Amino acid sequence: MAGRSIELGIVTFLTVARFPLILVFFVCAIIHSRVDDVWLFIVAFTSLVASAVTDLFDGLLARRFNVETQFGAHADPLMDKFFYLTTLPLLIFIAMDNGDMQQALILLLMTLMFLTRDQWVTFLRSIGAIYQVSGGAHWAGKVRTAINFPLLGAIYLYLECPIQFIPTPLLIFAEIVALTVNAISAVTYTHHYWPYLKRSAHLHPDEKPET
Repeated sequence: MAGRSIELGIVTFLTVARFPLILVFFVCAIIHSRVDDVWLFIVAFTSLVASAVTDLFDGLLARRFNVETQFGAHADPLMDKFFYLTTLPLLIFIAMDNGDMQQALILLLMTLMFLTRDQWVTFLRSIGAIYQVSGGAHWAGKVRTAINFPLLGAIYLYLECPIQFIPTPLLIFAEIVALTVNAISAVTYTHHYWPYLKRSAHLHPDEKPET
């Protein structure tokens, strides 16, 4: 029993650690945009990567240790929202500060589409909760995260790395792929929750939908 408590604590720590790590990235990246110091860049990028990696390992370890909880199922997407709310506006600021209006506009579109999708999925999960539907991530959400987190790291490298090695056409292609996957994810979640969404408009919340 003590072993499972430790394993659950490790998984919970990894989930919650995403937030302070992304705040460290935010602070260091802001300072670096004003003070051209390579160590600030390294700390900022390392914190960004570490924050993204926690999303991979908390899910893997939760399944491996068999300590998946309702708290984790809801805390994980919440931490993802913090990740996007921190990185996307900051990357827009950096792109505009660098005079890269093309990237700023693409990032503005990504911010709108990503955050709209997240709010919509949160709404769908709240409807599903009425019928005791699990709030765990769907496969489309996992694919979206697996693409978006590394992509945001690559965008930061493209904008701020002292050595430029990411071709602009390749980055734009990756951003188009990310927007496409984001749309697929929204449609997939809508399809999954649609029976509950439809019934919630007509039935009393205490009445269970047919399965």
